[in-house]
Amino acid sequence: MAKTDDHEIVSIYPFTDEEVDQFMTHANEAVLMWATKDSWPVGVTHAYVWKDGKVWLTFAEHRHRAAAIRRNNKVSVNVSSASYWPDHDPSLPTGAITIKGTGEFFNDDETKDWFYKALSKKTNPNNDDGEAFFNKLLDTPLRTILCVTPVKKIMYNSNTAGRHMAGTISEEELGERLESDKVRMAKLRAERGLDPR
Repeated sequence: MAKTDDHEIVSIYPFTDEEVDQFMTHANEAVLMWATKDSWPVGVTHAYVWKDGKVWLTFAEHRHRAAAIRRNNKVSVNVSSASYWPDHDPSLPTGAITIKGTGEFFNDDETKDWFYKALSKKTNPNNDDGEAFFNKLLDTPLRTILCVTPVKKIMYNSNTAGRHMAGTISEEELGERLESDKVRMAKLRAERGLDPR
């Protein structure tokens, strides 16, 4: 069994594709991040829908983020399992995923129809009246829908990390070290006279 007593090498805790899908489907909130004209990073929390491996969310077109993303469609989305419903299935994967991706806007009726229904259902489980109210609330003239297509995922599987610290996981269950924990770490440790890891 493998065991660790530090928290510097964390790229070895990824999710499987199936876990990513479970995680992104059941988490309820995402922080959408973009760059302003003067290069400030800004993020706002949104309810979202995960469909076809993409993040779908909505806001009014007069928000600054709409102009910013049209100017530079490179965005990030961060999702934490802390946003699961309180009565969620305890077997769901836990941790966080940050998606680097590209944003694309949709304003067509077909997208609005499926997306508003899906978002209303997700945010009002077992509440038909709430679902209908939210669906109607979303359908306004200035609202737009943003789809984020992932380019890269930065993942932290807290269940795997916990098992590693407890010594209840095999080496085979850990992921490969990514560049930051392999190349960059080795360089910094060498510069500081530390033993390689």
